[in-house]
Amino acid sequence: MIPKFPPISSSTSTDVLIVGGGITGITSAYLLAKEGKSVTLIDASHLVGGTSLHTTAKVTVQHGLCYDQLINNSDFNTAKTYLQVNQAAAKFIEGLVHTNAIECDYEKNKAVIFSTSGEYETKIEKEKQAYDHLNLKGTIETSIPYNLDIQNALQLPDQAQFNPTKYLSFLVQELIKMNVTIYENTKATAVKESEENVEVTCETGHSITANHVIISSHYPFYEGAKFLFARMYANKSYVIAFPAINSPDHGMYVSVDKPVRSIRQTTINGEDFILFGGESHKVGQGDDISKHYQALTRSAESVFGKVNVQYHWSAQDYVTEDQLPFIGPLHQDRPRTLVATGYRKWGMTNSTAAAMMLTDKILERPNTDLEIFKPTRFNLKASAKQIIRENVDVTKHFIKGKIDFPKNKIDQLQPDEATTFLKDGQRTGAYKDDEGQVHVVDTTCTHMGCEVNWNDAERTWDCPCHGSRFSYEGKVIEGPAQEALKKHDYTIKDVYSKE
Repeated sequence: MIPKFPPISSSTSTDVLIVGGGITGITSAYLLAKEGKSVTLIDASHLVGGTSLHTTAKVTVQHGLCYDQLINNSDFNTAKTYLQVNQAAAKFIEGLVHTNAIECDYEKNKAVIFSTSGEYETKIEKEKQAYDHLNLKGTIETSIPYNLDIQNALQLPDQAQFNPTKYLSFLVQELIKMNVTIYENTKATAVKESEENVEVTCETGHSITANHVIISSHYPFYEGAKFLFARMYANKSYVIAFPAINSPDHGMYVSVDKPVRSIRQTTINGEDFILFGGESHKVGQGDDISKHYQALTRSAESVFGKVNVQYHWSAQDYVTEDQLPFIGPLHQDRPRTLVATGYRKWGMTNSTAAAMMLTDKILERPNTDLEIFKPTRFNLKASAKQIIRENVDVTKHFIKGKIDFPKNKIDQLQPDEATTFLKDGQRTGAYKDDEGQVHVVDTTCTHMGCEVNWNDAERTWDCPCHGSRFSYEGKVIEGPAQEALKKHDYTIKDVYSKE
């Protein structure tokens, strides 16, 4: 499995600093180290501890309904480039697995999107037309081997699935062999750019100076005044896993209707399991999180009969205004700081493609593919309406949070429960842990002042505006926020007496 690494203990320098130990960061480190670059890889927590771990791990170029949309909102060349870089990434993963005999449950199979309504039946037909234009060999089907009444389906052969943790474990071992320096529990907090290099300061006060920096920390900890938070939003989804009993095949199935449902098989500890996912919503804007797992279980039982859910998890990813990832330099005139984010939940190939393109950029190898992904782009046709829509949504939730005057009491708060209440006129959050200690925080997000909401399944405070997430103690977990929620050192007696 993935070994542990120490935190940074002194300032240092390197050719390339990579911030973020998921698939993008680890693959970038692997490719650059193989080219002879000295590489340092840091993660605020642990390698492979974020979205790369909590994924359904589909190695496919079938990314929902995307190609018809890309052709219409951008152009044919954009759709073709997006397809080709993801095909190259899938081929890279397959080649690496086979060449090195990586035991990561890699399995070739078909990917299928399907509709259950007339509206989406038409959309699948249009997506098939886009496939034809792109010479992508998909076929329209009228049934799938599950107890689902569908309108039609679009099947794409020769795709794959795997276990990303096992795959990345191999890559990390290769990094160790190539003397890549790795620090965990090392949070980057600031960037200072110059013409000669980039200096990144860590939370410990130590700094790392590099010729190039790749920011692959899911949400970039540094945006360089590019306001990426206004150009993408955080979307959350859920997965339950249960033993596969008489499951018909190992294909990968995703509905295109709402609510989205995803079905695929995997192996856990030698036993076949079904991964059943969906229930997408913007971070901080869903129901009580436990209700999403309950909805998934009910939906799974309508397909498979009674299921024994043994695992469940959630993940979030960022969606850009034009559905394309942001990959490349943050500034056109300052090419040393590069970013990769906004994979729209299709991170297995997009993350690998990002690593391949960023490696070319750093090595100054020609790669025109980066042009469509550059963070400095603006596609009026594809972006304007979405940006307006998202900022209206942000405004709505900002106002909603400010006029929320909770009258909840915490004297009845049970262990592992949270609530919000007014204290000295300020919306405040409280969580009682299993030992009975109450953790009280100011619920105002430190990013742009929206009010965070409680996530009961993961015991976090989540921001509905830009997707920042905080622990019950107020510490930043991810998102654009860089500072913790203000923590109140109130005792329960203090809270009661001042309510």
